[in-house]
Amino acid sequence: MATVLDKRPINPFEVSANAIYTEDQWREPFAKLRAEMPLSWRPESPFGAYWSVVTHDLVQEVELRHDVFSSRWDMGNITIAEAVNGEGFPNFIAQDPPIHTAQRKVIAPAFSPSQILKLEKLVRERTEKLFSELPRGEEFDWVERVSLPLTLGMLCILFDMPFEEWRDIKRWSDWASGVSEDNLNEEYRAQFLLQMGEMLARFDRELEDRRSKPPTDDLLSRMVHSEAMGNMDAMERIANIALLIVGGNDTTRNSMSALVEAFDKYPGEMDRLRADASLIPNAAQEIIRWQSPVTHMRRTALEDTELAGQRIAKGEKVVMWYISANRDERIFPDAERFDVGRENARRHVGFGHGIHRCVGARLAEVQLHAVIEQMLKLPGRVVPQGKPTRLASPFLHGFTAMPVKIMEA
Repeated sequence: MATVLDKRPINPFEVSANAIYTEDQWREPFAKLRAEMPLSWRPESPFGAYWSVVTHDLVQEVELRHDVFSSRWDMGNITIAEAVNGEGFPNFIAQDPPIHTAQRKVIAPAFSPSQILKLEKLVRERTEKLFSELPRGEEFDWVERVSLPLTLGMLCILFDMPFEEWRDIKRWSDWASGVSEDNLNEEYRAQFLLQMGEMLARFDRELEDRRSKPPTDDLLSRMVHSEAMGNMDAMERIANIALLIVGGNDTTRNSMSALVEAFDKYPGEMDRLRADASLIPNAAQEIIRWQSPVTHMRRTALEDTELAGQRIAKGEKVVMWYISANRDERIFPDAERFDVGRENARRHVGFGHGIHRCVGARLAEVQLHAVIEQMLKLPGRVVPQGKPTRLASPFLHGFTAMPVKIMEA
């Protein structure tokens, strides 16, 4: 007799494999899944069995049904991996209401419209200064010289920490976000715990400093002076600090790097922006859609339920592939094209949807806006010098190196 499992559409592609991202071969598998099985089951993978949600409408549905599809850290957390390198990692994005709601309220005011206005001037000044110091006609790494210092420097401002520490923050961010089939071993986990311990020791000094002073606008002060986050245990502190540094730099820096690739593939789009600067904010939205810096997010079913006509059992892993939803042709015609005038670019799910949408999304948009402005002011174009090196991860979609030259027109 046929069982429910027999009737499940089986995903023939291992979309959690590093290779399809490092080799930039992810488009075709996801296109086939969108066309043939918008919801599919993968019974085996390095990360265990999981459902794949690949269309825009279904990703939004899962996000909005947060009472059924849980983000909780004790149910498996928010990535395809089980927990975070074997640890629970109880940060506010890995919580459901009401805990998520209370903790998010602590962080959200740091990204309020009034705070963004204060930060925007600083973002523009820092970006203009950095671009003025870039070499002309000489090869350099765009990731190292532009994307990293801009995004991590902004984190140092939000934390009110010395800019010189940005490389330490980058290292901790990379370890905290290291979802990869290559990392599923005890050696990696031991080094992960060591790095997180170093991060906690450094940030605990900052947290205690803020605790002894009156409240201010910086993120660490908001945390220690709040009821919801002021008395967290060590693992909660590690998890929330890691979330802030990963969310505050990885997504934005990878979108900044993607600008080079997008304008190189579609040079006419830069000409459009030079002719009409009012398109720049929309271009910032479009690069987030086009790059999809967060490849996926995961939820766990709290009860037996149905989605897209399929029965999902309690405890099963449901992975929302943002990178696929943002290429859904039913929502984004000619979706592969980078189009700075795309009318519905803001409908992307690059920063999530619903209650878990990225709390710092507006700041990311401001930073991307500033970079695009400065790229337009260059006396020529940023030209790739060979292929970029892509991040080996099914979680974050990005670059580790991108050799370029600024070539005069």
